[in-house]
Amino acid sequence: MNLPNNLTLRFAQPGDGNALFNLIQGLAEYEKLSHAVTGNAEELETHLFGSQKYVEAILAEKDNQAVGFALFFSNYSTFLTKPGIYLEDIFVLPAYRQQGIGKALLIKVAQIAVERDCGRFEWSVLDWNEPAQNFYRRMGASILEEWRICRVTGEDLKQLSVMNF
Repeated sequence: MNLPNNLTLRFAQPGDGNALFNLIQGLAEYEKLSHAVTGNAEELETHLFGSQKYVEAILAEKDNQAVGFALFFSNYSTFLTKPGIYLEDIFVLPAYRQQGIGKALLIKVAQIAVERDCGRFEWSVLDWNEPAQNFYRRMGASILEEWRICRVTGEDLKQLSVMNF
């Protein structure tokens, strides 16, 4: 893959937690969800590089500055009986958009999915984010209108975990 000028894509390494978390905060601000960010860089580092690795991340750097990221994890398709990759977040700082960085990140994660013999590569997009939806469609993605995300968090998750059968 030919990368835009001065762009480097690399797997996150120990010590990248602060840079990644700053980008996550930038994403939350863009999505008007800053109030929902309750984690921190230290926990992120543990989940990326601890004894149990929950997530992986690709950093996009321009002139040695982190300007974007893609954070993903493995999932599984029972129908395909194959592993998959779920892209939790992809983000490029506003000053670096329209330079092919988001496209490069998406392609990189797709290459990882192919290398790992994944049956699918999935992610979600906010219903109001039409620029992202249009970009994803141009990249070949289908937006599944018939599917809805179900989520249980916080106190509701604790309550669910202690319900009687």
